[in-house]
Amino acid sequence: MSITHPSRNKTREVKPSPTILPNHFHQNWHPADIIAALRKKGTTLAALSRESGLCSSTLSNALSRPWPKGEQLIAQAIGVTPSEIWPQRYFDQNGRPIVKNMRDKTKV
Repeated sequence: MSITHPSRNKTREVKPSPTILPNHFHQNWHPADIIAALRKKGTTLAALSRESGLCSSTLSNALSRPWPKGEQLIAQAIGVTPSEIWPQRYFDQNGRPIVKNMRDKTKV
């Protein structure tokens, strides 16, 4: 990208800082954006909680702290993967996946 200074008529090359761009692309969605995405799909966080057999405020926990089951329910309702909404919970600083194991309640 080139920038021309208006008073000097000089053009200089400007390169984006490599320390700024990667962090921008790995930010978690803002909770308001998650709620808005749910509203666009015609539901709310409370309704989704109740439909999933939870108390109406339970899924709001996933907005502020890691909870794989809640993250999965919200992501399915929006139509994306949990790692798209919360990349910082699923990838380390080098972009490698963080392994998360969900409990299997079907085991006896």
